[in-house]
Amino acid sequence: MELPGEAYHLKMAPIERLLELKQKARYSATARKAGVMVLFYPSESNETHLILILRKTYKGVHSAQVGFPGGKIEPEDESLQHAALRECEEEVGVPSEAISVLKKMTEIYIPPSNFFVQPYLGITAKTPRFIPQEDEVEALIEVPLQQFLDDSVRITKTLSTSYATNIEVPAFLLQDHVVWGATAMMLNEVRQMLKELL
Repeated sequence: MELPGEAYHLKMAPIERLLELKQKARYSATARKAGVMVLFYPSESNETHLILILRKTYKGVHSAQVGFPGGKIEPEDESLQHAALRECEEEVGVPSEAISVLKKMTEIYIPPSNFFVQPYLGITAKTPRFIPQEDEVEALIEVPLQQFLDDSVRITKTLSTSYATNIEVPAFLLQDHVVWGATAMMLNEVRQMLKELL
């Protein structure tokens, strides 16, 4: 299936200059790379869920934000997919070998942290026994697929970010958590693809 692509990222983008910043980062070659896992799994009641994490509060641009399990590529990683699987295991306790990677999604550039992030769509056949990484994960957010696909979860929120104060940003409201920025942008592409399939 064709990826919905960057157009669906931009529908959830809080800034219009994202493409310009992305081009600039490509030319400068200073951006770092990371892989994240968009992981779907069966709940104990056999309903499809998606796992997100609430990051701990720390001195950094993504402090206390909702994101996917994942992180930057390390020297021992053979690929960005390997980094996404390794980090998913470290952050939420799902073994790499239990995850089937179905699709490489559209890469996204995150200006505040200067990262190119490669999302992967994965599934696990069994209900995971999640083990959150204590020093990085504040909470696990288990999102039912039915809620994720409901149009009422798309909202607009006034936020202060690392680059602007009191701006209106498109977001998702999932399990009482406001999900915005790069995570919302990546989720929007996944959501569009699922809507076309289901």
